[in-house]
Amino acid sequence: MNYILRDENALYYECGYSSDNAIFVSLGSEKWLITDSRYTVEAKENVKGAEVIEASDLLGALRALLRGRGTTKLLFDPKEWSVSALDTLRGKLPHVRFLPRPDFSHRKRIVKSPEEIALLRQAAELGREGFATFAKYLGLFGLDRREKRLHFEAKAAMSGYGEYDLSFDPIVAIGPNAAKPHALPTDVVLKEGDLLLVDAGLKYRRYCSDRTRTLFVKEGAAFDDEQHFSSPKIQKAYDLVRKAHDRAIEQARAGMTGARIDRLAREVIEKGGMGEFFVHSTGHGVGLDIHEMPYISARSGTRVEEGMVFTIEPGIYIPGEFGIRIEDMVVISGGRAEIL
Repeated sequence: MNYILRDENALYYECGYSSDNAIFVSLGSEKWLITDSRYTVEAKENVKGAEVIEASDLLGALRALLRGRGTTKLLFDPKEWSVSALDTLRGKLPHVRFLPRPDFSHRKRIVKSPEEIALLRQAAELGREGFATFAKYLGLFGLDRREKRLHFEAKAAMSGYGEYDLSFDPIVAIGPNAAKPHALPTDVVLKEGDLLLVDAGLKYRRYCSDRTRTLFVKEGAAFDDEQHFSSPKIQKAYDLVRKAHDRAIEQARAGMTGARIDRLAREVIEKGGMGEFFVHSTGHGVGLDIHEMPYISARSGTRVEEGMVFTIEPGIYIPGEFGIRIEDMVVISGGRAEIL
């Protein structure tokens, strides 16, 4: 198979190394990583199964490589390439047919190897520890702090105070701000009795974790699954989200479509009378990227298989009032969903 890749995680998956200025080329059994002189020493130390080519003009080196081997067909992911770069390649290589394959690398990576699952499991464990560290901070110093400060402290705790990269910028939202699924931090101050939603993750050897918890803020509060809110409306919503989360994980099976698993969660919230407030899909794949295939959505016809890793994260968001989400990563193992 002949293909070219430019996305950093796609490159890393192919050869164990990436940089922000590189192209991976596969022509049958021959493979190359083209990069510039800033990265060649490190690349030669880390690249596996491919030859490193140093070039100041990456596209020029790619053209020379393709001409030299008489390549006539080449797959690429249009999401990775700019219009300008493709126009340049097509203009100089009129004999090559460039065949678009959206999500080419994601499709290759959709089933995780045992080694990848072990890395994702470790990322999830470290992520849980990060939540516990942040909970300790909240218990000691969290009250009367602004969301912006809590967001900063969440980043510090989740990274192991600089030990790990983050999977994404954490979401730390109080009360009404939590009704925005991807809320940005504000100047709102945390008070006892508030609802607090935290969505965060870290990277372990480049593999991501992703977890969300919603808690009732009180002395000794923790990111436990069981929470008791003073508002009956919030408690009802929380219990529905938790039931939807648990049902989807308990009943998910290999061979089900993403749409069917989404339905397992969505039916609970709809039957509870809050379906209109579940505004996003139930989950997404996780790996080298924080959002990968398979997608657990109402439109997903992908059948989940052994070794696929994805999130289950139902939520209820009532604008101006509150938002609730509970999220865990799972792997299909032995035909069922196992929480990582």
